[in-house]
Formats: sequence, C-alpha cells, structure tokens
Amino acid sequence: MTVPLSILDLAIIDEGETARDSFASSLALAQEAEKLGYTRIWYAEHHNMPTIASSATSVLIGYIAAHTQNIRLGAGGVMLPNHAPLTIAEQFGTLETLFPGRIDLGLGRAPGTDQKTLHALRRDHMSSDSFPQDVQELQGYLSGNTLIPGINATPGAGTNVPLYILGSSLFGAKLAAALGLPYSFASHFAPQALQDAVTIYRRDFKPSAQLAEPYVIAGVNVVAAETTEEAQQMFADSQRRRVTQLFGRDRTFTDEEADAILQSPGGQQVKQMGRYSAVGNPEEVRDYLDWFTGHAQADELIVATQTATLESRLRSFQLLADAALPVRA
Repeated sequence: MTVPLSILDLAIIDEGETARDSFASSLALAQEAEKLGYTRIWYAEHHNMPTIASSATSVLIGYIAAHTQNIRLGAGGVMLPNHAPLTIAEQFGTLETLFPGRIDLGLGRAPGTDQKTLHALRRDHMSSDSFPQDVQELQGYLSGNTLIPGINATPGAGTNVPLYILGSSLFGAKLAAALGLPYSFASHFAPQALQDAVTIYRRDFKPSAQLAEPYVIAGVNVVAAETTEEAQQMFADSQRRRVTQLFGRDRTFTDEEADAILQSPGGQQVKQMGRYSAVGNPEEVRDYLDWFTGHAQADELIVATQTATLESRLRSFQLLADAALPVRA
C-alpha cells in the first residue's frame, strides 16, 4: 500500500453483549491497531441505536487514549448540528491538552439519528443549516482567534486540534475546499458521489493555515480472512446484520428473512451501500485497496470491518496489516 491505513471503529455491541463489552472490545482493537501500525482510529457519533455504543464520542476517545501510547484518535465524526461549537471546542481542547498531538476532530452535518431522537437531544431540525458557520466558530475557538468577542474555549484555545470535514455529498466537498480542510468521504456506506465529490474538492481547494494541499480520506469496508470463502461468508453475515439495523428496529430477522429482504428493492439499496468492499484473503484485499486508492484519488484509507465478533475483526485487521502495512520493527 502506498497510502496510510486507518480504522473506523463502529463500537459495535455484539449480539448478547453490553455497551461495557463494546468499550472493552474497542480498547483491545486500539491496542492491537497501535502495534500493527495503523495511523488513526475514529469513532462516529450515533444516538438511539442499540447496536452502536459511540454516542458520547469524546468520552470514548478519552478512555481509549488513556490506555494507548501513540496512535491518533478522533471523531469520525462529531455531528456538529447536535452541539454548541463552544462545547465541542472545550471537549476536544481537553482531550488535546491531556493527549497532545494525538487528537483529531472530524465534523459531520447530518444529525446521526432520526427526527424523534433529534428532538430528544433538544436540537432544532434546522440546526444543520448553520453548519458552515458553526465549523468556523469552532475553528476560531481552537485556534485562539475566537469569532465571538469575549468568548474563549478553556481548555481549547491555541490547541489547534486538526479539523476534518466528513461528507457523503458534494456539500461537504465544497465546504472542505473553501475552508482548506482535509476531506473524509463516507464511501463505506454512501458510495454514489465519491468521485464527483473528490474531484470538486481537489479542484476548488484553497490552502489554509491547517493544510497547504488537499487531503482525501476515503472510507472502505474490509473483511479479510485466511480464505476467500470464509471472508465472503462473514461479509454476507454483516449484510444481514445491516438489514436488521435498518429494517428491524425492535425485532431481528432469521438469515432466510434477511436474505429475502436483500433481494427486495430496499435490500438492493443495502447492497449498494456496501459497493466499496474489500472481501477475501489478504492478497485479494490488498489488491482491491490498491485499486480503490486510485479510484477514490485518496491520500489515506479508513477501513470499517463489521464482522460478528471481536476475534474476527481483530483477525481481519491483522491480516490486512500483514499484507498492506510496512514491516514493523
């Protein structure tokens, strides 16, 4: 591989386990990823989802950072419309103060939840309209050049926590280019606009104090196993779990029911979400990621693995590291 590899940890609550188990799994993954040479791990903000435990993203980052040494950790991302920019500046300013040089702050415009939960968060459904202004306000707090006279982030001011714009449409690409920020595209679940968004971002990029040249991180699903057949089976299982996440709500489906849904028009959309997926033995996965790097014009890949157990996820990341990362000392 010619680009860095990073991990998107979805903080999955595996079947029969609890949120506490998920946090223990995330820590085990981070400690292993650090040994293997991955560049960073990001955690995404989700709410009211019984299978994902990363709702309090900054708290989880702090826990993982306290038990690792040097791997970068961050939000991929914080859904800024759910929060006041000052609050996020203080949270991530605290993290950067405690763990200097290791913290990233990815920012998304979507609420990361449904409208009912958005109301429970006490946020207005129009909050996303002010996303560009909120990003700049947050940037001001972290740089120490506040845009609100008399209001400063303590901690936060002068920490210059690096910001990343997350997106799955042309909107984020245009904003990241205008502000001169790195751009991370969610191609692991929203592949449709990948190439157009990256092209626009690179074309319109304006250098900033944070970044002199455009920098693209592209998301991609990875399931690596010793054999192609084993990897394909695990990937099929992960698609069935996604069916339950998207259509099940308060129920689960048998494998047969999930497969039937996957053949329906709605199920085809689930399959389309996983268009960019490297599935197979280590060599097959490495070759796919080499191709995808060029296809996405990516400077870095962030990989998501949604297999059923911690052991299978760890093994997938180990096999990928052995095949694609530089030899470790």
